[in-house]
Amino acid sequence: MTATRHAAPIAADWRDFLALTKPRVMRSVVFTGLCGMLAAPVALPVPIGITAILSIALAAGAAGTLNQWYEADIDARMKRTAARPLPAGRIDADSAFQFGVGLGVFSVALMGLVVNVFAAALLAVSILFYVVVYTIGLKRFTPQNIVIGGAAGAFPPLIGWVAATGELALLPLLMFALIFLWTPPHSWALALLIRDDYAKGGVPMMPVVAGARATRWQMLGYALAMAAVAVAPWPLGLTGSLYGTVAVIGSAIFVALTGWVVAVAAPMPAQMKPERVLFVYSIAYVLAMFAAIVADRWVA
Repeated sequence: MTATRHAAPIAADWRDFLALTKPRVMRSVVFTGLCGMLAAPVALPVPIGITAILSIALAAGAAGTLNQWYEADIDARMKRTAARPLPAGRIDADSAFQFGVGLGVFSVALMGLVVNVFAAALLAVSILFYVVVYTIGLKRFTPQNIVIGGAAGAFPPLIGWVAATGELALLPLLMFALIFLWTPPHSWALALLIRDDYAKGGVPMMPVVAGARATRWQMLGYALAMAAVAVAPWPLGLTGSLYGTVAVIGSAIFVALTGWVVAVAAPMPAQMKPERVLFVYSIAYVLAMFAAIVADRWVA
């Protein structure tokens, strides 16, 4: 930790605490968690379902807050994150830590008391994985940080499914695997664009450590594995043709765009149009895959 974390705060308001929760990430977490719940063969009563989604949202906010608490020194060195509440001095480290822990404990307790203990346990594991394994154990020390750490973002559909059913099944495990394998090409597309910022922050992201060429080829490998997992629920009989069609077409485009990234191999961020297109498309892709799973279930 650096002195940045202990600087006297200046008039924090609710927007600064909201910023600590990483609301854009939270929206994706809530969406995939909701899709996991709606894809399950059991329909929860509406109040319990809302409580489960609220718990997932609060847990995501807790993880984001504790991530920013621990990484305030890194954030202060990076242009992309220097204006966040902690490095900017609008919130002090102790307040951020207490806020994050409070959100986390409340989210797990709420899930356990209102929904079920298994879902609460998975929720607790997801928070601890993101904060302890990824943020503390991996982020500063290995270029595999986003690969292993990608599991943290893959938990929500599992949690949503378990909230509804109380048990695991193959479909939510494949949903988990889809996000896990999607994370490296998605994250490295951005990392290639801002690799100098990561280098300045001292974060050993793959483009910084292994170089652009190796990163691009690894992106393609993960994209191919992701495509196989994305399509798998259809031939396995877990989904119907609606999802299968979306998965085949969407995944083919994803792989093609990743191949474009490899083929062009632009040397400078300003020239990296393929990376920009892939990054934007990857967000739409994962949302479409999960929406198609839900649509397939309800149409059928």
